[in-house]
Amino acid sequence: MNINLKEDIRPISYIKTHAADMLKYINDNKNPIIVTQNGEARGVLLDVESYQNMINALSLMKLI
Repeated sequence: MNINLKEDIRPISYIKTHAADMLKYINDNKNPIIVTQNGEARGVLLDVESYQNMINALSLMKLI
């Protein structure tokens, strides 16, 4: 997963108007989208498989 600064950082207004395209992008590329509001990072849009892998890794780390 390499973050492409040109493609992977989007303002919330862009996400609102292109939601289907953004979901297709994250599912096809497995790259998270950093969502900004008023020029500041406010959230991350992530595909389900990557999110599940992250949760599984965190759970494993807690056991160790």
